[in-house]
Amino acid sequence: MILEAINNRRSIRKFKPTPITKEQTRLLLEAAMLSPSACNTRPWRFIAITNREMLDKIAESHAHARMLAAAPLAIVVVALPATQEGNMNGLPFGFYPQDCGAATQNIMLQAEAMGLGTCWCGVYPKGEKMAALAQLLEIPKGELAFCVIAVGEKDEEPAQRGKYEEDKVEWVE
Repeated sequence: MILEAINNRRSIRKFKPTPITKEQTRLLLEAAMLSPSACNTRPWRFIAITNREMLDKIAESHAHARMLAAAPLAIVVVALPATQEGNMNGLPFGFYPQDCGAATQNIMLQAEAMGLGTCWCGVYPKGEKMAALAQLLEIPKGELAFCVIAVGEKDEEPAQRGKYEEDKVEWVE
């Protein structure tokens, strides 16, 4: 049941050194690409990183992604705003942050279903973080580093932080 994966998902910052296979990574990326997007524009691409040197460089350049020094995989979600330019042919404009967020969440839920841990490290809309990652990964102009997702076998079990709060719901019946 999907609610079980949602309930069990945590931000993991400690990972075991167990490698993540290409097959596992492909399943995570398949989940991402099955995400909804405005008018099915799919304004994303993904960079899967297992290279230890690059993982360490990203960890050094992003203060909130230090866990990449131990994680065996990072997935960088890259936004493609040009896929949603204008209102030509009825296409929407500017929904890529929501669309890339949905793809990110799908990766994290698929990882949980596979028994893996993740941590969503925000990049967009922080200009200095976006520029640093774009430089490290040679992301072309016009594409935006949206976020980095650390992935690996969990080496911690943090307590649940989220909960249902009825007082944050307004019912219109």
